[in-house]
Amino acid sequence: MTSAVSNTGTDGLLTLEELTNRVGMSVRNVRFYTTKGLVPPPIRRGRSGYYTPDHVARLELVRELQSHGFTLSAIERYVAGIPDAASPEDIALRRSMLAPWQADRPVQLSLAELEQRCDRRFTEEDLEVLDAMGIAVPVGRRTYEVALSQLTVGLDVLDLGYPLEAARAAGEIYRRHGREIAHELYDVFRRMVWPVYLESGASPETVQAVVERLKPLSIASLVSAYEAGMDETKRENIQRKAAGRD
Repeated sequence: MTSAVSNTGTDGLLTLEELTNRVGMSVRNVRFYTTKGLVPPPIRRGRSGYYTPDHVARLELVRELQSHGFTLSAIERYVAGIPDAASPEDIALRRSMLAPWQADRPVQLSLAELEQRCDRRFTEEDLEVLDAMGIAVPVGRRTYEVALSQLTVGLDVLDLGYPLEAARAAGEIYRRHGREIAHELYDVFRRMVWPVYLESGASPETVQAVVERLKPLSIASLVSAYEAGMDETKRENIQRKAAGRD
């Protein structure tokens, strides 16, 4: 449950109509999310209610989560993990970090459409391998979210007979370390980026733009770090074999 917003006077506050125009939601949705505890109740001034940047930030976060296919229960769990004292800027940073890091987002295809695009029939194990690699993830009955930019690589891997258990094990490694990297990068932005920009008077939109521009660099850095790590691992294995320790 989110905390009540502090009473700071009506200057700079929004009416319900202004809020709905700002976040692109209906009055009904705003009130529904308020009853669910996803946003705090409005500040009361007599019979009128007013809304703050905190309301705006939280509703924009809800909208961002919806765009990524989060169910209401998943949104509730995500929002429950945000500290009550989180500032609008902190919430905006969370929203920025949620935005897709690749230009090409997955497309939804039926199994028939996927097979037609690939000009091949898939076995159940083929589909499980593609799912484990995050290339064709089931989202419904015989319907998949497909990363088209990686599909050709996935087909090549299938042709090479890549074992399903290896795909699952590798996928878990990527997910586990991906979560760790995401949490650590978020902490860096929260502690070292936000304070600098806030002190300079920059808007949340400016910081969001910074995050967007840093995404390609972050991806390239991860690839470089992976390649360097693989090279180091190979050298260590060669040295171990040369020393007769394997």
